[in-house]
Amino acid sequence: MSDEVTRYHEEDAIGKTYDLRIVKRLLRYLVPYWHLAAIALFLTVLTNALISTQPFFTKVAVDSFIVPKNLEGLWLFAFAFFGVFLFRFIFSYLQEVLLNKVGQRVMYDLRSEIYEKLQHQEVAYFDRYPVGRIMTRLTSDVDALNELFTSGVIDVLGDLVIIIAIIAWMFALDWQLAIVSLVTVPLLFLATNWFRKRARIGFDKVRTRNARLNAFLQEYLSGAQTVQLMNAEDRAKKRFGEINDDYRQANIETIYYYSIFYPMVDFIGAVGIAVVIFFFGYQYLAGLSAAEAGITVGILAAFIQYSLQLFQPIRDLSDKFNVLQAAIVASHRIFILLDLDIEIKSPEQPKRTGKAIGEIEFRNVWFAYKENEWVMKDVSFKISAGENIALVGHTGSGKTTVTNLLMRFYDVQKGRILLDGVDIREWDLGDLRSNFAVVLQDVFLFSGKISDNIRLGNKEISDERVEWAAGEVRADEFIQKLDGKYDLEVRERGAGLSVGQKQLISFARALAFDPKILILDEATSSIDTETEELIQNAVERVMTDRTSLVVAHRLSTIQKCDRIFVFHHGELREMGTHNELLAERGLYWRLYMLQYADRSEPNGAATGTDEHLLPGTI
Repeated sequence: MSDEVTRYHEEDAIGKTYDLRIVKRLLRYLVPYWHLAAIALFLTVLTNALISTQPFFTKVAVDSFIVPKNLEGLWLFAFAFFGVFLFRFIFSYLQEVLLNKVGQRVMYDLRSEIYEKLQHQEVAYFDRYPVGRIMTRLTSDVDALNELFTSGVIDVLGDLVIIIAIIAWMFALDWQLAIVSLVTVPLLFLATNWFRKRARIGFDKVRTRNARLNAFLQEYLSGAQTVQLMNAEDRAKKRFGEINDDYRQANIETIYYYSIFYPMVDFIGAVGIAVVIFFFGYQYLAGLSAAEAGITVGILAAFIQYSLQLFQPIRDLSDKFNVLQAAIVASHRIFILLDLDIEIKSPEQPKRTGKAIGEIEFRNVWFAYKENEWVMKDVSFKISAGENIALVGHTGSGKTTVTNLLMRFYDVQKGRILLDGVDIREWDLGDLRSNFAVVLQDVFLFSGKISDNIRLGNKEISDERVEWAAGEVRADEFIQKLDGKYDLEVRERGAGLSVGQKQLISFARALAFDPKILILDEATSSIDTETEELIQNAVERVMTDRTSLVVAHRLSTIQKCDRIFVFHHGELREMGTHNELLAERGLYWRLYMLQYADRSEPNGAATGTDEHLLPGTI
C-alpha cells in the first residue's frame, strides 16, 4: 500500500491539549442533568463517608470488646456495624443507577450532536476522511466519555472525600502515628505523576491506531467482492496484519505503564504499613506501655486498615485519571469535528426559497477539488427551463462535476452558478436541493422496505404515488413478484436485488419526488437492453416539462436531447444538437465514430482522433 493511502487511513496524534478547557466543555453536557448528578454526588459522599468508619469499628471491637473480653453491648455494636454497611449498600446501588442514567443520556445527546454535524458536513469532508475513522467518533470515542461520566467525575470527588475522611480519622486517633502513616504519600504522588505523563501518550496512540484500524476495515469489507475478484486476499490480509499489529503494540505499551504503576503503588502501600508497625513496635521495644505511648492494639489495627484504605482511593484516583486521559483524547477528536466550520450552508437571509422554474446558468466557472488542479476551466453556458441537455466527454472531463456543483456539494472557486437567475449560494440550501432528483450509476439503497427506499422517509409521498412512480418506470413488474411486494425488507446496500432492479427503484425514487430538475448520471449504464427499452418512454415522459441533465457514455441514449454539451479536460468545447455536432466533424463526431463507425469504412473515420478519446471512456 502506498504512503499516501497509509496517511489516508492514519490519524494524526493530537499532541498537547488544554485538559482543563476540555474538561470544562465536557461538564457542560452534565448541565441538563445536574439534579441527577447532584443526588449521585451526595450519595457518593455518604457512601465513602460510611466506608471510612470501618477501621474505627475495628478499633472499638478490639479495644472495647476483644482485649477486655467484654460482652456487654456487643449485640448493639454488631447491629450498628450491620446498619452502617446496609446503608452503604443501598446508597451505593442508588448512586450507580443515577450515574449510569446520566452517562447514557449524555452519550445520547453527544451522539445526536455528532450525527447532526455529520449530516450537514459538505461532501468534501467525506472525501478527506475515511468513513471508518468517522465511525470511531460515534462509537469508541463516545464510549470513552461515557466511562468518564459514569465512573470518572463523581467517583473522583468521592475518592477525595474518603481520603479527607481517612486522614481526619487517623489524626483523631493518634496524630503521631498519622504523620508516620503519611510519610510515603509523596512517593505515591511521584509515581502517579510519572504514570500520568506516559499514559497520556499511550492513550493517544491507542485512539490513533483504533481509528486507523476501523478505517481499513470499513473500506476493505465494503470492497470484499473486488478483493476476491482480484485475488488480493493475501495482500489485504498482510496489510491488515500490519495495522492490527500497530494497534496491538499501542495497547501493550499502555499496559506496560499499568504493569509498573500498580505494583509500585502496592509496594509503596506496603512500605507505609511496615513503617506504622515498626513505629508501634519501637514504642514497646523502648519500654513504653500502651498507656504511655497512647497507642492501643485497636488503634494499630485501625491504622493498618486506614493505610490500606488510604492507598486504595489514591490508586483509584490514578485509574480515574486514566479514564480522564482517555476521555480527553477522545473528546479532543470529537470537538475537532464539532468545531469544524460548515462551509456549504444556507445564507442567513436567502434570496430564494421554494420551487424553482429550472433555468440554469454557468458564468465563467472555475473549480478544483485540490488547489490549482482545475477540473473546470472558465465554463459558461445557459439552460432554459424544461430543456433536456446531454453532457458527454471522456472520463474526468468534468461532466459529473457540473451536477455536483449545481447541487452545491462543492462551491466554485471562481465564477457563478445561477438557478432562475439567482446565485445558488444565495438559495436556501434545503430548498435548492429539493428541486433536484438524481439517478446515479451506482445506486445506494438503505436497509428497510422497498416503499421506504422510494419515498426516503418523506411522509408527504403517499403509497399511491410510490406505486405510480414504480409503475411508470416498470419497476412495479418485478416488485409485484417479490414476497411482500412494496413491504419487502431490503438488506444492506440492496443485497438480494439485481443491479438493474436497484436502478429501477432509483428511477421510481426520482419520479416520486417530482423534481423540477432531473439528473441522470450514467443512469442506464447498468440496465440491460430489454429493460432499457421498457423504461425509455417513461423516462422521456418524465423529462417533459423538466430541466434534465443526462450524463451518458452511450451516445444512443442522448440523441433526442435538445442540446449536447461536449466537455474535454474541464473545458466546454462544443454545444449543439446531435446532427449539428456531427456536421461540425469535431470532438463529438470523433466520439460518435469511435462507437458506431463501421470497421470497414474507409480510413478517415479515425483520422485525427484525439489520443485521449478511447472507446468506452466517453
